[in-house]
Amino acid sequence: MIAQAGKEPTYEDLFLQNVQLKQELDQLKRLIFGSKHERFIPTPSAGQLALDIVIPSVVPPVAAMESIQYERKKAGSKPESEKVHTGRMPLPASLPREQIVIEPTEDVTGWKKIGQEITEELERIPGKLFVRQYVRNKYVKPTGETIVIGSLPDRPIAKGMAGPGLLAQIVIDKYVDHLPVYRQVQRFEREGMKLPISTLADWIGGTCGLLEPLYEVHRKQVLSMDYLQADETPIKVLDKAKKGTTHRGYYWVYHAPLPRLVLFDYREGRGREGPGECLKDFKGYLQTDGYAVYDDYGNRAGITLFHCMAHARRKFDEALENDKEPAGYVLTQMQELYAIEQTGREQSLSVQELYSLRQQQALPILKSLKTWMMDAYSKVVPQSTIGKALNYSLQRWDKLCLYAQDGRLQIDNNLVENAIRPVAIGRKNYMFAGSHNGARRAAMLYSFLGTCKINKVNPFEWLQDILRRMPSHPVNRLEELLPNNWVQSKS
Repeated sequence: MIAQAGKEPTYEDLFLQNVQLKQELDQLKRLIFGSKHERFIPTPSAGQLALDIVIPSVVPPVAAMESIQYERKKAGSKPESEKVHTGRMPLPASLPREQIVIEPTEDVTGWKKIGQEITEELERIPGKLFVRQYVRNKYVKPTGETIVIGSLPDRPIAKGMAGPGLLAQIVIDKYVDHLPVYRQVQRFEREGMKLPISTLADWIGGTCGLLEPLYEVHRKQVLSMDYLQADETPIKVLDKAKKGTTHRGYYWVYHAPLPRLVLFDYREGRGREGPGECLKDFKGYLQTDGYAVYDDYGNRAGITLFHCMAHARRKFDEALENDKEPAGYVLTQMQELYAIEQTGREQSLSVQELYSLRQQQALPILKSLKTWMMDAYSKVVPQSTIGKALNYSLQRWDKLCLYAQDGRLQIDNNLVENAIRPVAIGRKNYMFAGSHNGARRAAMLYSFLGTCKINKVNPFEWLQDILRRMPSHPVNRLEELLPNNWVQSKS
């Protein structure tokens, strides 16, 4: 709060301004010097708030406290077959073996062999470029009127010299391993092949052009699901209309947790037009953060909007340094909620079983926590970090608790945030997209490669196989090429 122009600031104005500046300084220090993780370890109450703000103690009401019990596996209780043994890691049996037999230096003629010792060494042969020649013999009838020649197989880029394996590697290197194109050019040069950056850019563009029909099938499949998580992340884009600077575009990301699908959709802005077009026919559960653009979907027929507990938790984590007692209490209660989710995963509970567990154990915590937060909010400075955290959660509490009403739903949006992570890493390597079309192509590739990751599909093997098959694959059967449906061809 700042005093109006021309008026002498009151004690209350100066006090609140001082609180705000201290909290902003604390957040700045945390961003520069602090740990980035949000792990919370409860500690005994210090009995005093960090900023010495005179605020009545916000101790949870006794009547609202309940004893919650849940079961989890005891440490060290795994069966012998599941225990992780110390020592050298066994090498996968699926890796090819090259056997080198070593005989003793002594003359063992006539000796009896009593066994052998095998020592394994993990080795690698760097990837090598090679040339595949298609030799097509031509024939002519003795009479000379007809000439025949073998047909070339379909190729990913018509008249292009890059094979599906090379194209797949270039894409995987950039969008999975975050190796910019100019570094790939340097690597190819070390292998004896000079390739201009423009050539590799054209090859990536040609690959994306081939995959566009598959992307449309993927988009329809994702948006037809009845439960989606949504989030967005920025991407810098070169724009000819903005000389000397970059345009701030956005990837809107939609994740379907049940079939494990992810869709990236590039838009030039962060307005409601992006989700408005993608979700115009959507019906079902939509899980988002507190971004106001999504609020309208809570009022649409057929859509149930609910929110992410991790975003609410993050607000209290940010308030922990300044308001340790109240923030610590909320974080402790949220840990109990997440422990219940962990129990469900460890025991591989069915949808109905998880629903029952949440109703028995999570619902009482959620009800008690709401009562406590309403009482606490009346005792804190609204502009303080803890006040903002409490206000954020209370405004959205019903939508934060909705996950407990359906065993199919997630407690938070962490799965879609995990899908976004490669974009954040990529931004630190290639910094920006070369154009809006380039950003759209990247969205398509992130969609496919992200779906590969969450379905545990090898992205290189998938892409190489798809680039080989796409030119001749029936259009009405494209769905079987999607990463979640893919079966590798035998050819």
